Amino acid sequence: MSDFPFECAISEARVARVNGEFVINPSRAKLAESDIDMMIGASADSVMMVEGEMDEISEEEMADAIKFAHEAIKVQVAAQLRLAEAFGKKQVREYETAEANEELEKRIHDMAYYKCYAIAKKGTSKAERGAAFAEVKEEVKASFTEEEMAEFGHLVGGYYRKAEKEAVRELTLAEGIRLDGRKTDEIRPIWCEVDYLPSTHGSSIFTRGETQALATVTLGTSRDSNKIDMPSYEGEENFYLHYNFPPFCTGEARPLRGTSRREVGHGNLAQRGLKGMIPADNPYTVRVVSEVLESNGSSSMATVCAGTMALMDAGVQITRPVSGIAMGLISDGSRYAVLSDILGDEDHLGDMDFKVTGTSEGITACQMDIKIKGLSYEILVNALQQARAGRLHILDKITETIATPAEDVKPHSPKMITRVIPNEFIGALIGPGGKVIQELQKETGCTIVINEDPETEEGIVEILGTSPEGIAMVEAKIDSITFKPIVGNSYEVKVIKMLDFGAVVEYLDAPGNEVLLHVSELAWERTENVTDVVNMGDVFDVKYFGLDARTRKEKVSRKALLEKPEGYVARPPRDDSRGRDNKRRDDRKPRSRD
Repeated sequence: MSDFPFECAISEARVARVNGEFVINPSRAKLAESDIDMMIGASADSVMMVEGEMDEISEEEMADAIKFAHEAIKVQVAAQLRLAEAFGKKQVREYETAEANEELEKRIHDMAYYKCYAIAKKGTSKAERGAAFAEVKEEVKASFTEEEMAEFGHLVGGYYRKAEKEAVRELTLAEGIRLDGRKTDEIRPIWCEVDYLPSTHGSSIFTRGETQALATVTLGTSRDSNKIDMPSYEGEENFYLHYNFPPFCTGEARPLRGTSRREVGHGNLAQRGLKGMIPADNPYTVRVVSEVLESNGSSSMATVCAGTMALMDAGVQITRPVSGIAMGLISDGSRYAVLSDILGDEDHLGDMDFKVTGTSEGITACQMDIKIKGLSYEILVNALQQARAGRLHILDKITETIATPAEDVKPHSPKMITRVIPNEFIGALIGPGGKVIQELQKETGCTIVINEDPETEEGIVEILGTSPEGIAMVEAKIDSITFKPIVGNSYEVKVIKMLDFGAVVEYLDAPGNEVLLHVSELAWERTENVTDVVNMGDVFDVKYFGLDARTRKEKVSRKALLEKPEGYVARPPRDDSRGRDNKRRDDRKPRSRD
């Protein structure tokens, strides 16, 4: 509505697909059921931006989703225009345009265009090409006198860059040749390797042309999950990815000022591309970190490829490997060329940056920025189909290096064991003030995390450790705390204490669980001394009878498992409390008659 020179009305829409039906601007509940979550930005005429994640959908399904969203956007754009007309859109203000010099522009074009065309056609490396272009630029500047440079020198650089851009674009449109000598659908040479860093839980390096990413994987417990606290959402992520783009990867020397907007965006895209392949029953919290060591385009897609291999190297049982590719476009209105695996210069000089990640079964994430108006669906579909061919080519290179996830984590990686215990035993495992669990962690060298299932209220115990012996000790302690003998079953026990009226025995299956074996249950014969039958350290079987009706204490018997002697006659049970009762009676004082 303002007088600002704004080209046209634009709008956006979120599209999901629930039970095969597209939905515009779905709720969070609908998104949870959807296999597509995409944001589309567009004008009434053309799509400008696409970003989202999917559950391995086809290229045709993705194009249909974009079309569906665009129809909704057209309605919103029309509403904006009606609003502006109803309230009176102001006339565009007069403003000063950039300084132009057509004669100077033609002079520089004639001097630089064909030289830049020839350099671009040689198919040299980024450094060689950059040096050659810089030399041409200096020749152009040197052709002007000092007076000319003082008058319009500030325009020379811009007109030179325009000539260089036109030369590179025309080479691709006219001859199908790109800056590095490739054809439009050709992928740069690839080499990759796993287990690149010996001390990490998983690692890989992926190199495609002059772009290289080193990915590492770290495995942790639920305590290491990424906490999300936003105005619109609060929760946790058990899989997350960090993307680092240090200055040296592009040959620059500048200070690090924290994570940039670009790094956040590229990291989110790579995370979306991979997270759908992490199984729901994966017990670990998984963190992937990608360090871009060299960059000449498509570093976020190199991150996806390196991340896939690092996950498989770490033993994370991903559903399928994922690869990624960045597509470009050069168009002059009548001609166009879709470029596979674009260079950094092609991203800068081209009309589209379209990143697609996916498996052999379909697309998992995408991000597209369009720099021109009027991108047709024909071009979009062609770009998607060409991206699929490139993606599968890259996937073949990945699977040649590592085809399936490692069967187990590395020897130095933590092993995760998950146990479920009844709610009533959570307190016993933690102990007063956390004493039991803290001592157990110190003794075993394991990390123990206890969470409560919100639905069943059961305790979910995560045991993370590198020592099988330590993990076994934790499991033995859990078994001991949660052990409940079953009435009628027999158990192996060990004598750990001798008493006058029986022996205290410990269940071998649950160390720490003790029960009294009464002297009357040692043998069928009358036993005067416990040591006549058993001694410290003896191991034998007993039968469990549950709670004794008379004493209300747990009862076990050794003699119940022995054969009853012939002619056996049961005797009255021995009363061990009789002596104590007589003593109490002797200690009583006579009551005073007063």
